[in-house]
This record gives sequence, C-alpha cells and structure tokens, in this order.
Amino acid sequence: MSRVAKAIIDLPQGVTATVATEAVTVKGAKGSLSLPLKTGVSIEQKDKQIQVKYANEEARAQAGATRAHLANMILGVTKGYEKKLELQGVGFRAQVQGKALNLTLGFSHPVNYAIPEGITIETPSQTEIVIKGIDRQKVGQVAAEIRDVRPPEPYKGKGVRYAGEKIELKEGKKK
Repeated sequence: MSRVAKAIIDLPQGVTATVATEAVTVKGAKGSLSLPLKTGVSIEQKDKQIQVKYANEEARAQAGATRAHLANMILGVTKGYEKKLELQGVGFRAQVQGKALNLTLGFSHPVNYAIPEGITIETPSQTEIVIKGIDRQKVGQVAAEIRDVRPPEPYKGKGVRYAGEKIELKEGKKK
C-alpha cells in the first residue's frame, strides 16, 4: 500500500474542501485551487479531514501523488509559496513594470517577461526577484523560466540563480 496516500490530511481553520466526482476544490484565505481526479482515485471527506482512496493497485501511485498535491494546495491557500532569485553580474538588473518583469542581463536588448495570472513578482532591490503565489507548481515554473533566460555560467558564476544556490566554478584555462 502507498504510505503517502494512507496519510490523512487535516484541514486548518478557514479552509474548505469541496469534493466532486471529477475534481476537488480547496478554498482558503488567499484564494482557491482545483485538482482534477484521475481514474481509480477517490476522495473521502469527514469533518475537517480528507483521505485519498484508490480502487486498484494500478491507481496506487496516482493516489499518493493526489494526496501530495492536495497537501500542497492546502498549504498554498493558507500561507502561499515564494521563490527568491538573485542576479549576479555587473549591470544585471530587474524591475517590475506593470504586468511585466524587465530584465537587463547583459544582452544587446532588455528581456521582458510577462507575469502570469495568479503570480506576483516583487523586486526588493535591483538584483533580487521574489516570486509569490498560491500554486506551488506555477511559482516554481515561473522561477525556472526566469532563471532559464540567463542561467549561471560555470566560469564566473554570472547569471540568474536561486537564492542560496551554490555554483561549482570551473578552473580557467592555464597558460
């Protein structure tokens, strides 16, 4: 049996879950998220607890993934998620202008990244980017897309990196 799927999810104060046959909707203080259910996976709700059930052994892995997604959704609508990025390099800057993130990353042109719906981006300083949202997958995806504009290069470490990310620098060419 899946140990992840067996675990019961407790709904915190102020969070409601609506279980339908094809989807589960979780509503909280920060917003609402919906998760479509796979075949063979069902949700059982009693009072303020949710348990994931599966019909056969083929759906066991899907049940564990569904339970993990539900737990992430509940955390997202209560506290939210955030990722921090740092810019390393001379003249590398970031600033939010309306619904776009304007990046100056050493290219011959500035890069404009359109901010998706449900995501907020802040720039506390010119070399820091903070991405916030209630959907864990979407926050991580946006952070990865911004990092992919100019990933850290291995010789000087210049580029966009996650906060706290350690880059293994390579040794330069010897004469």
